[in-house]
Amino acid sequence: MKTMLITGASSGIGRALAIRAARAGYAVYAVGRNADALEALRAKIQSEHGFVAVEATDVALPANARGIVARALAQFGTIDVLVNNAGFVSAGELSAQSDAELQRQFGTHVIGPVALVREARDALRSVRGQVFILGSGVARVPVGALGAYPPAKAAVRSATAILRRELRPHGIGVTYVDPGAVDTPFMKRAGMPGAPSLLLVSPEHVARKILINVERRPRELNAVGWQTTLVGCAEFFPRIVDALLARAPGLVGGGGGAPSSRSAASPPRDAALPAPGLNTALPAAADAAALALVAPPETGDGPAAQSDAATAADGATGDEPSFETALEPHRRRMEKLSLRESFVRGLLVPGAHLDLGEIALRWAGMPNKNERAITEDVLEALADAAFLKRTEDHGYRVMRAP
Repeated sequence: MKTMLITGASSGIGRALAIRAARAGYAVYAVGRNADALEALRAKIQSEHGFVAVEATDVALPANARGIVARALAQFGTIDVLVNNAGFVSAGELSAQSDAELQRQFGTHVIGPVALVREARDALRSVRGQVFILGSGVARVPVGALGAYPPAKAAVRSATAILRRELRPHGIGVTYVDPGAVDTPFMKRAGMPGAPSLLLVSPEHVARKILINVERRPRELNAVGWQTTLVGCAEFFPRIVDALLARAPGLVGGGGGAPSSRSAASPPRDAALPAPGLNTALPAAADAAALALVAPPETGDGPAAQSDAATAADGATGDEPSFETALEPHRRRMEKLSLRESFVRGLLVPGAHLDLGEIALRWAGMPNKNERAITEDVLEALADAAFLKRTEDHGYRVMRAP
């Protein structure tokens, strides 16, 4: 059994990835600062018969890296995938940040993750493992009011490129992930409004992208392609971006003159708690930075369409949702794109194996990205409602009929 070590796993992308990785057959070692949230995560995964261990500790302190890796190896024997996802923002003007605030943000995003890679290097080399490091759009188009978060993320992007070149000869893949603007409480915890809701994608969407790309080992993974494209365009027009930000700082969710530096969450200072689990990091909401300046998201790619069913199922207790309930968040997009409910119902033959690409081809002919996206969202909704089971080849097995 392969093992995935995830930081920032108590909420957001980290939590979503922990759940999906366990469902895909990984043993999950989840690291985070919120012990109660980690225990809830452990209970969730164990209720689905997954393998998980959690540890409440602070990855911003590089001295903790050796213990985290040692306990993960003692628990599961290997580390096949390391996901540096933990995130933290201390809002305010960069020039007014205290030494402690600067150290904490660079520790969480740069120093701690590099220390984890260093300590896990031998274990990863022995299995030709994979490292994912979460970045942000503000690494390329920095915005104010986020304190040291943008420069820390810029350092993450640079460090990831260097690590990729250094570790490639050892058979270790390193991928920089631009998650886009993600629907998490990251910015609100820092006392800021966050990006406009139309820009946001679900944590589950990013988690799926990461899991699918473990074997592909790309140099970079852009979870929301149109947003990354807009960030790239914004890099070429810095004066326009500066003018827009000066006139409407709320476009990026920062609110301009942010309140004096305030931590996104106050972590427990315990050095380590051996146990099962993951920590959650919400590095993504600030990614709206350049994106909100330029254009709205593609029709039908909003967070409600992507996350409602998955989020409800992840926290559900009791009876599983019905077929109709599972598809309800996607019904309007299905009608708009002519994906018939009767077609989807006909796929649910117990024991059948479903492939995303094949299903999209069957109903759409040559599917465009919107048709492929709605196919994926519908299949994921049905998986979250226990009609389908995710398989190791990133397909689905039909578990029950509607």
